Amino acid sequence: MFIDSHAHLADSAFDADRAEVILRAVDAGAERIICIGESLASAVRAQELAAAHPRLLAFTAGVHPHDASTFDAGRDLPMIESLLDAGARAVGECGLDYHRDRSRREGQRAAFRAQLALAARRAVPVVVHTRDAEEDTKTMLAEAARDGVIGVLHCFTGSRTLAAAALDVGWSISFSGIITFKTWTDDEVLRMVPDDLLLIESDAPYLAPVPQRGRRNEPAFVPHTIERLARARVVTTEHIARTTADNARRFFALR
Repeated sequence: MFIDSHAHLADSAFDADRAEVILRAVDAGAERIICIGESLASAVRAQELAAAHPRLLAFTAGVHPHDASTFDAGRDLPMIESLLDAGARAVGECGLDYHRDRSRREGQRAAFRAQLALAARRAVPVVVHTRDAEEDTKTMLAEAARDGVIGVLHCFTGSRTLAAAALDVGWSISFSGIITFKTWTDDEVLRMVPDDLLLIESDAPYLAPVPQRGRRNEPAFVPHTIERLARARVVTTEHIARTTADNARRFFALR
């Protein structure tokens, strides 16, 4: 049994066969799936899905850095709060993305900082996207940690320096199917995360792991990522599945 700590099941990519995707996930061993709300609209859809599958799905609510240009604290923070009141387990996906720069960097930092402050005030974790923004990410996660915020750097592809900065303040790191790609070269970062701060994810519908690469990703493919992580860490797949599931239950306060 495993817990997929990050899947975009509310995405339109699943509109045609979402029920079948969920069944395949259960058949593959999914105990729980965290349905990510990377926008307010997707968070509302994720809430509806979690309500329909309360024993399997939980959800989050936040604004992705790609959408930071339209972020309005006065409008969006109360909406995120209402979703937290309705059962959202974390703020996010939020963060910084200087690779695509779909929103101005100042706007990304402002939106991220506002969501970190909300997480601090509500004492909930944050799900963080970061790409090509390591220095600002390190600064802002350190500030958030001083305010008592815990978080996860999801779909981690960063440097060991960024990983160490997160681990030093007790933040978790989650790995996706990217670690099965031929382009992945840093097994050391897979080994440096301690057991109690390790999470696993699909990031579906994106980044399907080998041997499913090129297909639409789904939570049922997570065991391939678990197997690759287990090989790198020289442990059993059962150990990875059990450890990451225990961590996800604690991180997201799952009942």
